[in-house]
Order: sequence, then structure tokens, then C-alpha cells
Amino acid sequence: MSKKVTLAILGAGARGGCYAAYVKEFPEQVQITAIAEPDDFRRKKMAEAFQVPEDRCFRSWEDFVKQPKMCDTVAICTQDHMHEEPAILCARLGYHILLEKPMAPTAEACKRIVAAVKEAGVMMAVCHVLRYTSYTKLLKNILASGEIGDIVSIQHLEPVGYWHQAHSFVRGSWRNEAESSFMLLAKCCHDVDWLRGVMGKKCTAIHSFGTLRHFRASEKPAGAADRCLDCPVAVESNCPYSASKIYFRDRFIKGETDWPVNVLAPEVNANSLQDALENGPYGRCVYQCDNDVVDNQVVNMVFEDGSTASMTMTAFTFHAGRYTRIFGTRGEIYTDSSKITIRHFLDNSERVVDSNVANDGGIQTGHGGGDFGIMENFVGAVAQNDPSLILTGVDETLESHLMVFAAEESRKKQTVCTL
Repeated sequence: MSKKVTLAILGAGARGGCYAAYVKEFPEQVQITAIAEPDDFRRKKMAEAFQVPEDRCFRSWEDFVKQPKMCDTVAICTQDHMHEEPAILCARLGYHILLEKPMAPTAEACKRIVAAVKEAGVMMAVCHVLRYTSYTKLLKNILASGEIGDIVSIQHLEPVGYWHQAHSFVRGSWRNEAESSFMLLAKCCHDVDWLRGVMGKKCTAIHSFGTLRHFRASEKPAGAADRCLDCPVAVESNCPYSASKIYFRDRFIKGETDWPVNVLAPEVNANSLQDALENGPYGRCVYQCDNDVVDNQVVNMVFEDGSTASMTMTAFTFHAGRYTRIFGTRGEIYTDSSKITIRHFLDNSERVVDSNVANDGGIQTGHGGGDFGIMENFVGAVAQNDPSLILTGVDETLESHLMVFAAEESRKKQTVCTL
């Protein structure tokens, strides 16, 4: 590193804490010098962990941007609908920006962010973390080698996980489109971006179907209460989406107090968790929430050379790891986001590459190492003044976001959308 990078965290919740963990591990590379967070507990906890002085701790991003520029970069980890204004204002102040995905809930807002970044001449990395995993790097190298010939089609599965859907998209902050964004944008914009990156060419048309199939009042079991802790034992014990099961029985009593449990109460203990389930949003029956985002969706894409891709997002899975099959003119690839199995048509041979072994360090953090990878590249880009370390520039990032908006338009209008 040619210099030590200074960073402000705007939003000290789960994602802000994730990127702060990189700072904790590599203090010689990057230092947190300012924090903006409305929650007193989270703000003070992060300030103490990184010795950020009180005059550099702000209750809101609005208070932060009122100050003169005070560091090199900002990590904008606010809620989806709170990305546009801080991104534009921070760009104008000259900050390089790490922006949590999605960029913003509308195509117009995304375009305004990109325009502001370009006008200011700053670097911006949107957290499409799947591009930064060792697995993706290995896969891209295999594809570039021509081992399976030209890509003809791709099948990609984004298995959200039954409990993750219940936590984030039924009870949680991304449950309601008006309060956050639609499901495909919130959960799968980096899957669409990843497919665009793997395919390596522009998408020309897109088509999508999706529904809220299960998490609705009509599916509520007979006799179920509006809150899990009030539910009759016979009903609650037969519900896989029970808040008691997900947070207490499956995690807390086993000593797990990190995400998603710490979303319910910043300071996790038996009493605070009990109170959260009795009174907070995460104790609600999944069939009696104000959620309106889909719980399953399929997206079909065609690219400029006639190759195609399909993506399925579904809540109803046990594991949350992504699965992909890539069909080429000389062979096929099957992956589980870790092991890559390559089968060759010419001699019927097969070989397996394990991305964990090849990386000599394995998966270091969330998203298969992508959270670590994007921080490593972003910090390096700023330290070395080298934008090429950011794997998706603002134009391609905007392009993949526009694919997502087109897919949602297709879903709502039941039509094929061209790009």
C-alpha cells in the first residue's frame, strides 16, 4: 500500500460492521476516522472499537456531510432508499465511495448517482461482492481459457433460505417495497450483475415471473396467533418459520449471537431477545406481516450474441449457497460456489477445482469471501489511485442495475423488456 486510507462509516449496522471487520484485521491499510449512525449503542460501540473521537461521531449522514471533507473514503451502509442523497453529496465533497448494493431503489436515482460520481471524478465501488470471491476469479479464468468453448447458456439458482426470507424479507427491513425496494433488487442485483460479468457481454432482452406465493394471510395455520410467543404450542412447534425456533432454539441457546440474532437487539442476551420477540417486528407471525415482496422469482435473459441465462430466486431452500451450471460448446461446468466441476465433451473426462484449496486461505468472511475481497480491492484502489482494482466500473454497474429494473417491469407488466 502506498498510503494508509482513512474511512468514514455511514451506517454502523450489519453491513457497516462487516466492512469495519476488515479494518480491524488490517489496521495498517485502513483506519476508521468518522462514524454516522442514529442508534446510540451501535455508534458508541464502533467508536470505542476504533477509537474514533466524539467530534467525529455523528447521529446522521446529514450531519456528516455538513462538515468539510475529513477522510479519503466513505462506506455508505444506510438503508436502500437512503443511498442516493449521501452518495451524491459525498461525491461532490470529493470522497471515494463504497456503496452498499443496491445503488438506489429507482433507475433514475441510480443514473443520478453515476452522473455525480463521474462529474466529481471520484472512484465508486458498489458492493457486488460476488465478483470478488476467489471462486469467481477461478471460474472466470477457466472460462477465459476456452476449456468449455463458448458459453451458450447458464442456469443460476439463488437459494435465499427459508429462515433468511422470514428474517429479512417477511419480518425485516426489506419486507415492503415502499419502505426499501423490490425483492430482485434487494437480494439478487448482485446475482444479475454476476451473470452479466460471467457472460462478459451485454444483455439485450429480459423476461421475468415472480409471486408472493406463501408468506401471506391466506396461508396462516388454523389457530395461529399474530405473534410467535403467543401461538399455541401445538401450532408453533409445527412451524419452521417460528421466531422462537429461528432465533432462540436454532441460534441463541447454541451460543450464536451474531447476525441475524444481533439485528433484534444490539446487546444480545436472553432478556433483550425475549423482549424483542414479545414487542418487536421479528416476533410477528410470518403470515401476519406487512410484507409485499415476492418469495419466488425466475428471470430469463438473452445476450447480444444469442446466448441465454436463467436465474431462479426462491425462499424455499435449506442452504443459502448459490448453484450454477454453465453450458459451453465444448463442455459444461457445475458449481456450488466452491467446487467447480468441469466435464469435457471431446474425451468425456472430468476435473474438479476447489476454490477454497486454490486460494490457500479459504473463505475468510461473508459471501464466500466477497466481503473481504471488495474491501481489499477498494482500499487498494484508493491507496494506489488505481480504479482498475474496482472490478465493476460505474457504467457496468449501472447496466446490471438496469437489467434488474427491466426484469421487475417485465414481472409486473407480463411482457418482454428490451435493453
